[in-house]
Amino acid sequence: MILTAPKAPSPSAAPLGLTDPFGRHVTYLRVSVTDRCDLRCVYCMAEDMTFLPKSEVLSLEELDRLCGTFIDLGVRKLRLTGGEPLVRKNVMSLVRSLGARLGSGGLEELTLTTNGTQLTKFADGLARAGVRRINVSLDTLDAAAFKAATRWGELDKVLDGIFAAKAAGLHVKINAVALRGVNEDEFDRMLAWCGEHGFDLCLIETMPLGEISEDRTDQFLPLSLVRARLKQRWTLNDSDHTTGGPARYYDVAETGTRLGFITPMTHNFCESCNRVRLTCTGTLYMCLGQEDAADLRAPLRDAELGEDGLRAVIAEAITRKPKGHDFIIDRRRPAPALARHMSVTGG
Repeated sequence: MILTAPKAPSPSAAPLGLTDPFGRHVTYLRVSVTDRCDLRCVYCMAEDMTFLPKSEVLSLEELDRLCGTFIDLGVRKLRLTGGEPLVRKNVMSLVRSLGARLGSGGLEELTLTTNGTQLTKFADGLARAGVRRINVSLDTLDAAAFKAATRWGELDKVLDGIFAAKAAGLHVKINAVALRGVNEDEFDRMLAWCGEHGFDLCLIETMPLGEISEDRTDQFLPLSLVRARLKQRWTLNDSDHTTGGPARYYDVAETGTRLGFITPMTHNFCESCNRVRLTCTGTLYMCLGQEDAADLRAPLRDAELGEDGLRAVIAEAITRKPKGHDFIIDRRRPAPALARHMSVTGG
């Protein structure tokens, strides 16, 4: 990790918006509120994870302040991630505070990515706070395969959470990581199930983040192959639908729902990237697939620097946002592209 020490620029250096060196406007912030999770998915984490000590993690109040600063700088969409965001103690206080910024407060959308295990408890509260849609990570509808992929997860608990979210009025999108030999024979079934219940489905290529016990060259399944297989049964029409994220969508004629593909390995989406990621330690990553980062915890806690100084530090970091990532999965390169796990950066 490369952390750049904060400079002390003049207050006038902070702009009204965030634009990177390639003219892309940064309007989307993904915030990892915790690196902890109650599952151990085989493509995401090692089974025996060492999590951050609490002393390194920003308080919810500090995360709220940072999010507010980004909103003031032109961020219009916030997604809370983890780890599993809903295992963070009192996380709903943050959700409610951010929800109060929707509309006249400058924020246009507040969303969440979750594994679904806590949704029966929190779905109604999320809806009341202003969340209108969520992404739920679900890689298989087979209970045994789900337990194997998550190491100890219970499929029924997640399904109950998904339907609690639907009942609360939340639009649900199912995210599934495509894994060779694990779920590659399930995508027809998952697309039909999503269509039955009115959920969109988004398939994602596995990414080389963090040391895991599996071999990613064995796991990797190109979505170009998956799409070709699905087109043999389903009518997939090009769609101009976008959620502000990296997925490319198709309208599924038979179900009336959408199918998205996120392809960081076979067809990256960097040219239109409008996103940055903030970790629970206050580290800002300008790109998921690069190590360059900026420490926002120090300027956040520096009373002398103040709000204008914090804004200027963020703006300077955006000037270092790279054109794209360097992800590669290759048997000749056994180490992951990046040592940090996805749960650290935020999914």
